[in-house]
Amino acid sequence: MPRLFVGIDLPPGVDDHLEMMCYGLPDARWEGADKFHLTLRFIGEVDGRVHREIVDALQELDSPSFMLGLKGMGVFPPRGLPTSVWAGIADPGPVVALKHKVDACLRKVPDLQPDPRKFAPHVTIARVGDCTVEDVMVYLAEHALVRTEQFPVERVLLYSSVKTHRGSAYRVEAGFPLRPV
Repeated sequence: MPRLFVGIDLPPGVDDHLEMMCYGLPDARWEGADKFHLTLRFIGEVDGRVHREIVDALQELDSPSFMLGLKGMGVFPPRGLPTSVWAGIADPGPVVALKHKVDACLRKVPDLQPDPRKFAPHVTIARVGDCTVEDVMVYLAEHALVRTEQFPVERVLLYSSVKTHRGSAYRVEAGFPLRPV
């Protein structure tokens, strides 16, 4: 069964900007432009019936489009040994509002449990579990001032994720337009 998540795709210019930062961290597993996205809600594995109910629920999404830019870098977890490096969001307010609206739609799916994790909007750049803490800190310092161009967010996507021998592969299952402003 594929794992599902709801997210925002990034335009090619932002993908290119992030991909140019995928160097200089020995032993990192870089995500790459084909996997850069901002997750609004991780859903997990579901059967075909729940998958259809999720698509139906998200068709009711009513949220305005907005401009988004990436700014700054960080790691997860915030304390302890880092496992991933991410780019942050310049103005998280509209993203958080959109996430709440996505969650409201998904509450209508009876067999779907709420996501218990605190929402921290970001775009994962690399998995760094095999890197030294010192190398990760040097990388963060070198890229601390990163900032991308702003871009319009005009839709959210339902993605599926399938594990492969080279990590996860993502596929767009459905798209849901945001209201023009």
